[in-house]
Amino acid sequence: MPIRQKAQEAGIFEPAELEFLARVFDRLKYEDQTADQREALASRILANFMASIEGEEELVSLSRLPWGRSHMS
Repeated sequence: MPIRQKAQEAGIFEPAELEFLARVFDRLKYEDQTADQREALASRILANFMASIEGEEELVSLSRLPWGRSHMS
């Protein structure tokens, strides 16, 4: 699973955080995604989480947005 691999490579997450990140990833992934798309999704989730977005619903919502987009207009 890309999110676990990316998080483990970073080496800074507790088991509970890994479970949380995996849950968010599972909510956002879809069957027809390519490996590159899943990798990009995992990167967005991690970046948002590391930017102190810790609420699950907010993390899901922000991680749906492509890079370079803000949820505030």
